[in-house]
Amino acid sequence: MSSLYARVNVSKQQPDTRPIDTRKAPADSRPVVDAYRQLKDRIQKRLVDDPDAKCWLENDPIPEQYKTKLKAKIMSLLEEEESVSPLERDQVTEDLFAEILGYGPLQPLLDDPDVTEIMVNSASQVYVERGGRIQLTDVKFSSDAQILRLIDKIVSPLGRRIDEGCPMVDARLPDGSRVNAIISPLALRGPALTIRKFSKDPYTIKDLIAFGTLSPQMAEFLKACVVGRLNMIVSGGTGSGKTTTLNVLSSFIPADERIITIEDAAELQLRQDHVVSLETRPPNIEGKGEVTIRQLVRNALRMRPDRIVIGEVRTGEALDMLQAMNTGHDGSLTTCHANNPRDVLSRLETMVMMAGMELPLKAIREQIASALDIVVHQARMRDGKRRITHVTEVQGMEGDVIVLQDLFLFKQEGFEDQQVRGSFRSTGIVPRCYDRLFEKGIKLSQDLFSLGV
Repeated sequence: MSSLYARVNVSKQQPDTRPIDTRKAPADSRPVVDAYRQLKDRIQKRLVDDPDAKCWLENDPIPEQYKTKLKAKIMSLLEEEESVSPLERDQVTEDLFAEILGYGPLQPLLDDPDVTEIMVNSASQVYVERGGRIQLTDVKFSSDAQILRLIDKIVSPLGRRIDEGCPMVDARLPDGSRVNAIISPLALRGPALTIRKFSKDPYTIKDLIAFGTLSPQMAEFLKACVVGRLNMIVSGGTGSGKTTTLNVLSSFIPADERIITIEDAAELQLRQDHVVSLETRPPNIEGKGEVTIRQLVRNALRMRPDRIVIGEVRTGEALDMLQAMNTGHDGSLTTCHANNPRDVLSRLETMVMMAGMELPLKAIREQIASALDIVVHQARMRDGKRRITHVTEVQGMEGDVIVLQDLFLFKQEGFEDQQVRGSFRSTGIVPRCYDRLFEKGIKLSQDLFSLGV
């Protein structure tokens, strides 16, 4: 937002953001909360009328020196309030600063590098995920209206909207963190907001190995598959780390190739220079103007891509993705929700049928078997850690059945001290794609696939 009025509009007349649970607060706490809100409203009004503050806030983004001046200005205005103690000045300054320039009560959680997900269930209930564990925080909103203003502040710059006519929205923060919001009448307890934070520095394959997501042998093989232009799909449940793994796999794409990424909300963090990022668009208030992933996939085929990376396939775009993989756009990558590698194929069949094409089931399976080379399945374990549990090769058709062969597996051996015990192992099978990779100059030692490695 480029003006002071736009910046302050979201926070103007906002209720108190101090962590007060109004359901449990004593009966005489309401006047205290009202007084706190009135104090903040007075300071905000004076900021709006101050020509210096207006000048500082018309910069987007605001330079650090202007942020310092703004904070000093708020402090000086508070010093003129006789009833405000020095401790309260600090509290009001931080709250106003977070509301005007940041994301209100959630700003400290967004700044915390240990928090990977923020879940606002209601005004008085905010959960976070730390180290794979979900924890209740003491962060509270004072009303549903404050959550709605925060949601609007997130989605408005992206040209998206949320209201009773469109009560769900997917969006992103400037750093790429994924945002989902749902409001009344669909959310019965008030607005619900979920933010999946992304690391400021994208993870590398070394990070995933250090986290225990996969073994060095699996990493070497998957890198060879990407460089060798095999078509791959990353599957798993919600929160299993599919997008993170897709990001890491995409980092192996050579820098001299043209990459087209297609997503509902842009969150992939590719480091290559030659990248074109496409994002879907929801319908406008008249129900028109929607642009779907399927339309973007079709358009991407006219953009001379070397690689097409789709954030996730959910419906009929699966058919267009398979067509692309079968028509010279090899080396494509995508993700989908599934319980195991076999379920990936069943889901793809269903999604192709959702495209509205009257294709026989065998023809669909032949398309899948011909297009897809590798399935990487990931799961979130009981201890909160994400692990790649299957690296599976699609070997073709036998009769009416698509043949799958597991190459690497994670074998769980127990659960002790709140930790999953297990190890990554090779199945001892040399993949059929080994010769294809060798022909492209990618040399892998067959010892990589030795049983139990």
